[in-house]
Amino acid sequence: MMATIYETLRADIVVAMKARDAVTTTALRTADAAIKRAEMDTNKPIDDALVLTTLRKAVKNLADANVEFAKGGRADLIAANENEIRILEKYLPKNLDAATVEVLVDAAIKETGAASKKEMGKVIGALKKHPDAALIDFGAVSKIVQAKLP
Repeated sequence: MMATIYETLRADIVVAMKARDAVTTTALRTADAAIKRAEMDTNKPIDDALVLTTLRKAVKNLADANVEFAKGGRADLIAANENEIRILEKYLPKNLDAATVEVLVDAAIKETGAASKKEMGKVIGALKKHPDAALIDFGAVSKIVQAKLP
């Protein structure tokens, strides 16, 4: 049986600690704490879905922080965050490419019969039920859907 994403992350913490890799150890411990917090907050067991949601949120927060750091000219903090993002992205599946997402959006619009921006929720809802929903960047999808609906 394959290890879960969480088991892999936990094992990698031990490896990083033994290698005295402080940066990776800190990044993974922070992620581990966030996952445990999410488990308590949602009252759900730790599974791949919870881990992926938590890690995606962490990557998004780091990327958002970099926008602010750029305004403040803090290249040192940006570099640290980029490094942490690279460490966390190893545990995330690659998102679907733009062309594939475009096809899925067109299919969802057709399937739901959405005819205006007011019906955007229907389209997003249909996409969330798609088997590859975990690989879809819904931030990007909402822009695509808005562009396609009058």
